[in-house]
Amino acid sequence: MQAASRRGMAAAVTAVLSKAAAAAPLASASATAPAARWAAVSAARGLASATATAAGWRQQQQQQPALQLQGQAHSPALRMQEAPQQQQQAQQQQQQARQPHPSALRMQQAPQQQQAQQQRAPLQWRQQARGFASSPPPADGGSGASGELHVTVEPQGAPYEGVSVLSLSRPRAKNAIGRQMLSELSEAINNLRQERTTRCVVVRSTVPGVFSAGADLKERTLMTQHETAEFVSSLRRVFSELQAMPIPTIAVIEGAALGGGAELALACDLRVVGPDAAFAFPEAQLGIIPGAGGTQRLPRAVGVARAKELIFTGRRVGTTEALSMGLAEHGVQTGSPLDRALELAQAVARSAPLSLRMAKEAISQGDNVDLATGLRLEEACYAQLLHTKDRLEGLAAFAEKRKPVYTGQ
Repeated sequence: MQAASRRGMAAAVTAVLSKAAAAAPLASASATAPAARWAAVSAARGLASATATAAGWRQQQQQQPALQLQGQAHSPALRMQEAPQQQQQAQQQQQQARQPHPSALRMQQAPQQQQAQQQRAPLQWRQQARGFASSPPPADGGSGASGELHVTVEPQGAPYEGVSVLSLSRPRAKNAIGRQMLSELSEAINNLRQERTTRCVVVRSTVPGVFSAGADLKERTLMTQHETAEFVSSLRRVFSELQAMPIPTIAVIEGAALGGGAELALACDLRVVGPDAAFAFPEAQLGIIPGAGGTQRLPRAVGVARAKELIFTGRRVGTTEALSMGLAEHGVQTGSPLDRALELAQAVARSAPLSLRMAKEAISQGDNVDLATGLRLEEACYAQLLHTKDRLEGLAAFAEKRKPVYTGQ
């Protein structure tokens, strides 16, 4: 068969050469003969390549059934080898299905971890059910002391019934407001809002010589830009929650109230300052601006022009100037500013609780609207008290010439 193929190929080459020679003109035979011969050789090579390709294809078709048979012969053996592996994979999947999901494990472990944490927590934190303390601190205490609270709330006894004192206690950082202190402050505000026996809150510092140094800038240097924005937003929200508390609040400023510390004092309804009190808004000197309400509450307290001056320059304002410009309402030159604040809180606490709430609502909301709208707001707040038991008790006590006993109902 191979000899016949070679003879057929030679005949084809001869035929192609004959056709090429016949097609060339006799007048130019000497000039075109090399080109004709090259074309003929190329055609012959193409025909030979096509013939070889056809022969290879026929050989492949003849071998394919044998390969298929060979593969079919080996497939049972392959399946026998793969069967144990598939069975092992199925067993592993069943074991994984029987194991609980990690979230379920966390849910099971959460009560145990919470119980252990409560056992390790100080007694002051376990008093939260009575509304005396704020949220539990992180493991490091936020200042290197494990279990140290930065914010506490203490209800006062006689003669200051109805008064609670909220204390800032972070001496190592001069009451700089970091994540832990902000979290505990927010929790304390929420507890006081729900607590029905407190009629006035006094906010003070237990650290000598400072009310608050402002935001914790050392902690902030470790924050990303996104984390910084979130923290400042939380700071603004918590201070707004303090301002919106339905209970009157009094800040006691002894020493420096800087940046966020001054903004915290501004979020309270009244401010009592000692002889060494100092307010300052230095944010512009640090490349930022007051971000926890200072640009809005300060102009409402001292006027727009004076607020611009204090924020633009960052200068400190002492006790005398703070009283004269309206940054504080009460000043103490001798004695304890805390005692003066407690006396003021005692006078506030003698009023009916619901009346205090409605009066604060009418004044605070009315400050942001025109007079006509404010009068309608006052009417709505007054109407809330018409059907209360405290209103009837006030009228009865007046008629009977005795001190009223208000219950907040």
